[in-house]
Amino acid sequence: MDIELFTDNPIVDRDPIQWPGGARVAFYLGLNVEHYQVDRRSTSTFEGTAHLVPDALNFGWRDYGPRVGFWRMLDTLDRHGIRASVLLNSDVYEHNPRIIDAGRERDWAWLAHGKNNSIFQADMTVDEERAYLTDVVTTIEKATGTRPHGWMGPALTETFHTPALLAELGLTYVLDWTNDDQPYRLNVPGMLSVPYSVELNDVGIFVSKGMTGPDFVQIVRDQLDQLYAESADNGRVMALAVHPFILGQAFRHKYLDQALEYVANHPGVWLTTSDEIAAHYAS
Repeated sequence: MDIELFTDNPIVDRDPIQWPGGARVAFYLGLNVEHYQVDRRSTSTFEGTAHLVPDALNFGWRDYGPRVGFWRMLDTLDRHGIRASVLLNSDVYEHNPRIIDAGRERDWAWLAHGKNNSIFQADMTVDEERAYLTDVVTTIEKATGTRPHGWMGPALTETFHTPALLAELGLTYVLDWTNDDQPYRLNVPGMLSVPYSVELNDVGIFVSKGMTGPDFVQIVRDQLDQLYAESADNGRVMALAVHPFILGQAFRHKYLDQALEYVANHPGVWLTTSDEIAAHYAS
């Protein structure tokens, strides 16, 4: 079947977007804060044990994020004045509440990112998904003190009903359809798509493609430079997707610092959150 959620609209045919303060590129950092179930396989650094229960090697690798990596990254975000857009599994409220405390102290943006990164709603009925999404959104609201405006599915998964069900719950945008450098309206009343990236994402860069820290810094620089060059008359969005168990590793962390230093000191960049991007575009 053909996609009905959005229509074709080439970027060269659109009315221009103007970001606050005359900025040309709106930058946000999507910080994935996730919980994984110990008896289900997921993102792995070594596939040889990924089928085992428990899979101590890969589960422990992922669990390094909330225990250590997140706190290393926190210092770097503070140093560069970057408020995270947190892609939050609602189970983090139960398992890693200190992380939520740290984000609340910094006025971060909170997006719903499913219950955990081991459950996808792809096979749910509409009623099952409605109940699931309601539980996720209300739990995050209780945990953070604010109702989320945005959604990104675990592994960017949706059903054909997800955007409409999210709109019922008062959400206004999704990140799952990574097909643009600008926000755009979905064919669901009140819902936007905001850019996210599977290319500018530390899972793909380091785990899937096996690139190095210097590669990562160059990719970030090249992405920003190209978007800036294209944005003289029409603003762009740059999303950087990071995971504490990957870029929070000690040997990689300095490259995140170098990349963010370049972004934070680049002219014409609005350091913001995905919430603020969506709200500005909608207005």
